[in-house]
Amino acid sequence: MSLLVLMFWATPISPLLVAAILVAELLPLVLGAPLAGVLVDRLPNRRLLIVALLFQGVAIASIAPLMGQPAFVVALVFLSGCGRAIAQPCISALVPHIAGEEEATRGYAWLSTGRSLGSMAGVTGGAVLAGIFGHPAAMLIDGCTFLAYAAMLAFVRSERRPSGTHEVRPSALAGIRHVRRDPVLFAAVIGLALCVGAVVVINVADPAFVRFVLRGDEFVLGAMQACWMTGILVGNRLAARLRTVPGVAQAIAVAAITTGVGVLIPATFPFVVAAGTGWVIGGVSNGIHNVALNAVVRLRTPEEMRGRAFAAVGSMVIGANLLGTAAAGGLLLFIGPQAVFALGGTGALLSGLACLVFVRRALKRGRSPAAAGLLPN
Repeated sequence: MSLLVLMFWATPISPLLVAAILVAELLPLVLGAPLAGVLVDRLPNRRLLIVALLFQGVAIASIAPLMGQPAFVVALVFLSGCGRAIAQPCISALVPHIAGEEEATRGYAWLSTGRSLGSMAGVTGGAVLAGIFGHPAAMLIDGCTFLAYAAMLAFVRSERRPSGTHEVRPSALAGIRHVRRDPVLFAAVIGLALCVGAVVVINVADPAFVRFVLRGDEFVLGAMQACWMTGILVGNRLAARLRTVPGVAQAIAVAAITTGVGVLIPATFPFVVAAGTGWVIGGVSNGIHNVALNAVVRLRTPEEMRGRAFAAVGSMVIGANLLGTAAAGGLLLFIGPQAVFALGGTGALLSGLACLVFVRRALKRGRSPAAAGLLPN
């Protein structure tokens, strides 16, 4: 909700302000990952999550009276991003304690479904609230949703309590080193990051593609987004059935391939029906990625360092997102949106094929030393 409202608010002011808000939202998840991971592996996660959500809610609500000062708005978005940098690995590490290790993948699927439905409601609700009550009121209401989430967590009895017996001083970079040493995890995460970096260019080119290639309006753009979100819901349910390391790791690679196919369909056949079909395929792949990424990190990581591993993986994928977004702005200055779609789809397809090859090679070499004897294969 807040991102949509801020995009509406910032667009007439300056495209640089739009870019600054997007960067401020994501940058803490990249730069703050090592510290966030240490906090998640040192403190009770449910309580830490409540504090992070309260911090986010206050930051978002504080934007409302300061919308006449763009610099303060960007700073508060950055602070909200700091809270999100802690909340995301907290949630991922908590799910196995709430759902149980055996049902954790299904738990991640329900989590991704909730996020997808929340995103759909937020986009709709943000537009309605901003149109009726104005941008500041919408930001205040969105801030209250974080407070409501924190209050609901007070009724959750499950808790992840890091024992602290594994390391006296947990290394902030241990999560990154763990990902690098595990060949299966490394191949899956790098493959997904490359896919995200390639395909995210369509987010920037999407409005121009709908307007100038499909000859559509805001309704068509909204319909395309709805197709993608519907696909995510389907992908979540498909990924919930995955149970083993080979299953989730190869699902990440295959979903990267189908992401590329989904984007190449409208690039090749620039018609509304073809675009909608491609967006459904891309959404299904996105939903599989959302669940399978959490699942493979859980399956390949000892419990005591999952916070740092989830934070490290998140920073790698979001970093690729930032780079792809920046590249898309430059690409659109030189080539048209249809060509950008073709490049993004081709990049995702090739990264998925490469990921599948390296994941299968890693699986043949066996389990990583860090996971030997501890984790299912």
